[in-house]
Amino acid sequence: MPASTVTEYLAALPADRRDALNEVRRGINRALPPGYKEGIQFGMISWFVPLSTYPAGYGGNPKEPLTLIAVASQKSYMALHMICFYGQPALRERFTAQYGKSGKKLDMGQGCLRFKTLPELALDVVESTVARLPVEDYTAGYQAMRDAMGKGKGKAKPAAKTGAPAKKAPARRTSATRSK
Repeated sequence: MPASTVTEYLAALPADRRDALNEVRRGINRALPPGYKEGIQFGMISWFVPLSTYPAGYGGNPKEPLTLIAVASQKSYMALHMICFYGQPALRERFTAQYGKSGKKLDMGQGCLRFKTLPELALDVVESTVARLPVEDYTAGYQAMRDAMGKGKGKAKPAAKTGAPAKKAPARRTSATRSK
């Protein structure tokens, strides 16, 4: 059964992973602007915008709070899912530049930052990135991205195409249908 609380999630980890993720949690919680909440989302420890603040929810789902960042212990590594980069390209660029200056190797896809041990992670860069996103700025950027994709809450779905039905291609004549 998956964990339903942060305490349960951490208790299920080996000691080295638990210690590392606790330190990551402390760093994020230190830097986190007011208004975010911590909890379990998608089977990971997450920080998110409560539905009372952003009722549209993550991906337009009014039952799922808008995730900012999540941390997880995977089979071969630990991961920070930097959801905050979606709709915030300048933030991602700044993060990548700052991480490069840290001297630590950046192992990251679009938003999944992988690390095997805590010393491999530039936690100070993660903290400074999180600190740059007050709830109001994050939700505004996220909504602007959804609007640009045509998925904003005020967007109507395109109407069904109307008009004449498509013409049927003429039937092919076979030897059985040809006149003799």
